[in-house]
Amino acid sequence: MELDPLLPDAHAALGAVLTWLHQYDESVAAFERAIALNPNYADWRFGWALVPAGDSRRAIEVLRASKRLDPFHGRLLLSYLGVTHFMLEEHTQALAIMRDFVAQAPARPWGHAMLALILAQLGRAEEATTEAAETLRLDSTFTVSAKSVAAFKRPEDHERFYSAWRLAGFA
Repeated sequence: MELDPLLPDAHAALGAVLTWLHQYDESVAAFERAIALNPNYADWRFGWALVPAGDSRRAIEVLRASKRLDPFHGRLLLSYLGVTHFMLEEHTQALAIMRDFVAQAPARPWGHAMLALILAQLGRAEEATTEAAETLRLDSTFTVSAKSVAAFKRPEDHERFYSAWRLAGFA
């Protein structure tokens, strides 16, 4: 950003880093600056930054816009869109999106783990158990503490997410 403070990519990269550092307000501000510099800027990472910041509703809008503006978006956009619907307790939508993600990336344990969480929330315990087993088949070291880097600004979001892990049998 020192070399070119008008480069949207630089602000978005900063926003992504700040998300992982759990500096949510600063992360959102960096992404908003990127969009102010280029209103057509599409970056799915902004949608993900909004989820732990406590604004999943806006995250849905950002992720859908990113998907529309970038027809070559990566598969992770689908994963984060599914997680976002999950956080909004829109489990039917989350399930459809995560099934699509898993169909595109069947070897990614995270997708199967999220399917287990969603299915458990829907009361489909047998299917949830199958997805949890597939997660562990793909990565025998998979645990919530080792793999889950999500932290949330709002305690109720944190509790919703981690209680789902427990319900699905991961913790």
